[in-house]
Amino acid sequence: MAEPITILFAGGGTGGHLYPGIAVAEQLRLRMPDARPVFLCTRREIDRVILEPTGFEFIPQPIVPVVRSIGGLLRFWKGWRETKDQVRAILRERSPAAVLGLGGYAAGVAVKMAAERKIPTAILNPDVIPGKANQFLMRHTRAVCCQFEQTAEHVPGEYRSKLRMTGCPIRSEINHRPDRASASARLGLNPDLLTLVITGASLGAQTVNEAVLSMLVTLPTPGWQILHLAGRDHAETVRGEYEKLKVPATVVDFTPAMADVWAVADLCISRSGASSCAELTACGVPSLLMPYPYHKDMHQRANAQVLADTGAAILVDDEKNRERNAAKLKPAVEELMKNESKRREMAAAAAKLGKPDAAAAVAEVLSSLFSR
Repeated sequence: MAEPITILFAGGGTGGHLYPGIAVAEQLRLRMPDARPVFLCTRREIDRVILEPTGFEFIPQPIVPVVRSIGGLLRFWKGWRETKDQVRAILRERSPAAVLGLGGYAAGVAVKMAAERKIPTAILNPDVIPGKANQFLMRHTRAVCCQFEQTAEHVPGEYRSKLRMTGCPIRSEINHRPDRASASARLGLNPDLLTLVITGASLGAQTVNEAVLSMLVTLPTPGWQILHLAGRDHAETVRGEYEKLKVPATVVDFTPAMADVWAVADLCISRSGASSCAELTACGVPSLLMPYPYHKDMHQRANAQVLADTGAAILVDDEKNRERNAAKLKPAVEELMKNESKRREMAAAAAKLGKPDAAAAVAEVLSSLFSR
């Protein structure tokens, strides 16, 4: 019997980091039954919620994001030191064949320490603009798996040869979506009505929730139903606001069953994180994208711009104000709800951008870095 091959997946804190890693881990297990994926994640509750059902081993790291205060810096320093000790022991005891960084602060220690020990490393960079962690890690890694060709414009020349245009991995079940009737039944929806999906990704998005609720005060919705993925911290408030408005809606805090969601989606209002863009395009869902407005580099806006430029989405800048956002969003949503031909055009444009086989492509890149 072949000796198990350990592959470390470093990163977490949001579904946007974890779900692409899970998709790659699944593909590795298909092509290499003796592969043993191990996730080095964060201590956030969302990581446990996402990873536990997969059956993959996961090890929470003590590391925390940097906060610009004395107390925040001290907590980061303590977490960083503890994470270094933890990763050092894991590398020694597990002897991984490779390490894949999933992005964010939880990826840096493992990727850098593995590279220093000549262990093959790669990173996922699904956003157009690389984040700070990935900008730093590019010098230490052998391959950078990207979703968008435009990423090359934001990478120093000496690292461009490392870029691999694989797409952003999505879960296998999303590529094999169920029929509308069965998905509707599981979600408690009417399969005969069109469905407007609102999502702020795994953690929810307060400004998106608020804009939609304000917009619905005067938005006619005959023939449509609403599925609102509000986020764990927001769902109760959002549910209460729908009740006050007397607008029927199915409000969900969080669901891993996105294959069901995309199977019923006729139009979507969403943030434009990398995983959201990957799923929208792979599933051919027309969308209105409200990029997260608080990042300095506005990388979600760059993602949304790619979809908007091809006609797959409409970009609606989040002005961080409930009423202004609603005023901008409403006419665009109302037009698309009425215009079936426009929705079909956008859906076709989205599908042309989609890379449903991205997980297999990343697994191929990763497995090519080491010899069995």
